[in-house]
Amino acid sequence: MSYETAIQQWREGTRFVSELPPERERTAQRVEEAIVAELRRRYGGAFTAEELVEGYESGTSWCLELARRTAPKEPWSWDGRLFDAAFARYLRGAVDFAGGRRLEARP
Repeated sequence: MSYETAIQQWREGTRFVSELPPERERTAQRVEEAIVAELRRRYGGAFTAEELVEGYESGTSWCLELARRTAPKEPWSWDGRLFDAAFARYLRGAVDFAGGRRLEARP
């Protein structure tokens, strides 16, 4: 998967979350927080956007499992777009990402 494709999906996830009805916001936030915490555990402090894309490409089934544990009675929160929003949020901490875009390496 290309970086551009991943970013497009992650931004769609962010839109999905922003359009949720108010009564679902709290649950969405809990699920997103749980996924971000797991991403932090997996990637630590210094990671690149490409590393995050590679991890995403290798599979997000663990996100579904985590969402089910976090909100077992709210299956709407198991939507992959919510996982995408968590990846978009975590991307902001990549060492090569700033101002909403990936930084190009200097020659």
